[in-house]
Amino acid sequence: MILTTIPSFRRRKVKLALVFNPFSYKLHEENLRPIQRYFGLFPPLSLAWVASIARRAGHDVIIVDARTLRLSMAETAEVLKRFRPDVIGAMMTTYMFPETLEWLSFLRGELHAAGMRPKVLVGGYNLRVYPRESLAHPDVDFGCEGHAYYTVPELLKALEEGRSDLSGVPGLVWKRDASVVVNPHPQRIVFDDFPLPARDLLPNDLYAEFPTRRRNFTVMVTSLGCPHRCVFCEAGGCEYNPRSPATVLAEMKECAQRHGVREIDIFDYQFTADRARVRDICRGMLESKLDIEWACRSRVDAVDPDLLRLMASAGCRRIYWGIEHSSQIVLDGLGKGMRLEAAAETLRSARSAGIENLGFFLVGTPGETRESVARTVAFAQDLDLDYVQFSKLLAKPMTPLWRQMTASTGRDYWRDWVLGKETDRDLPRPWLTTLCAEELDALVRQAYLTFHSRPGFLLQHVLRCRSLTELFRKVAAYASLRFSPDRPGTEGFQAYPENIVKVALRKWAWLRRHG
Repeated sequence: MILTTIPSFRRRKVKLALVFNPFSYKLHEENLRPIQRYFGLFPPLSLAWVASIARRAGHDVIIVDARTLRLSMAETAEVLKRFRPDVIGAMMTTYMFPETLEWLSFLRGELHAAGMRPKVLVGGYNLRVYPRESLAHPDVDFGCEGHAYYTVPELLKALEEGRSDLSGVPGLVWKRDASVVVNPHPQRIVFDDFPLPARDLLPNDLYAEFPTRRRNFTVMVTSLGCPHRCVFCEAGGCEYNPRSPATVLAEMKECAQRHGVREIDIFDYQFTADRARVRDICRGMLESKLDIEWACRSRVDAVDPDLLRLMASAGCRRIYWGIEHSSQIVLDGLGKGMRLEAAAETLRSARSAGIENLGFFLVGTPGETRESVARTVAFAQDLDLDYVQFSKLLAKPMTPLWRQMTASTGRDYWRDWVLGKETDRDLPRPWLTTLCAEELDALVRQAYLTFHSRPGFLLQHVLRCRSLTELFRKVAAYASLRFSPDRPGTEGFQAYPENIVKVALRKWAWLRRHG
């Protein structure tokens, strides 16, 4: 029986090792391979929050960012053998599920061979969609269905006390005999109550994204959910749950003063959903004289000129706008709830305030044609954007498009993918009958090249580069996009390769410290 294998952790702290594994490019991804390659190296913020929550409950925690440090499975296993964890934790995204499972299986096996019996705990958005499927694998013992705030401390306490009945752990997915049990989670999550992420456990000097100009770089999340209901987004309609300005400012100050951070990308789905909150954050940054430049995501109908000027004065240097398409009919069908004519005026106001504009666009919307893609590219050029991202419209789990895909095909690709019954391939797009997958890839690539190959645009970006590193990064990304195969495979993928020497030195020092 599974319950009899739970080790006793009575009267001592639980040792939790959180592992962030590397992952390769997938054919079903929404971005082209060259874009995904240079997207960036980002801190595993979810694991840093789990670490801080567990440490606040009195337990010992390490984070092994194997992706950023480019650690192998064997090197990671050696670090874990020295730490001797009671629990190995990982973040399970649906898209990267098989690779993370492979890593966990290897690490568990290596520690078992060394006489240790750690349990495996997984969390992340995938557990909310496929909790039972995720626990169907023998190498996974526990799952955190929602946020870790209540679940992880209660689980570690139960393990510490040697309890076999885990039915009282809120939001826990676990195995009782031959069945998978999903415990209810009646507690309300208040995001402002979360402790600050444990960035002291991360290699903060190695993180970067494509537009990065200052180091150290990190990301922040200051709110959960989104009040809008775009049909392609998994956050659509989820409760908007922001952290207070005081908490946001405390995290920014810690980033700057303790970790040397000089650039932050705020990963909220909609940072300016509450304009009063944004004003308070900006005023707090100005009063604190924080030497930080930052970026965020917003909508063209969720700001005003005065707010943009305040954001710029507080260090905002870049805004990522969800514009999506050049057709109002398409935007209405996607549930954007915005008027297209607002884009040009808002972007002019941002540019006038000294803020760079990046536009998100989707290719492969219902009824998409070569001509409609060309119109969207021309629209992006007319907006005079500093950066663009053209992504393939994808049926992500728990979105209306996903429901349409499963209804049309009679099966759930993502569920079978988690169960190991599916291969990596292009997903069906039942809403798109005018273009095949190969044509869609070619159109996305051509959209990037058309936008970026203008001599004036190229010269402008060269002159804006603040360092040779930034220049080489942009040249390498452009060359990769222009000269890579039309239908690139998944082999040999190395994310954000520019800082490989620095990573090698940092990896050597990190391994010396951690064994």
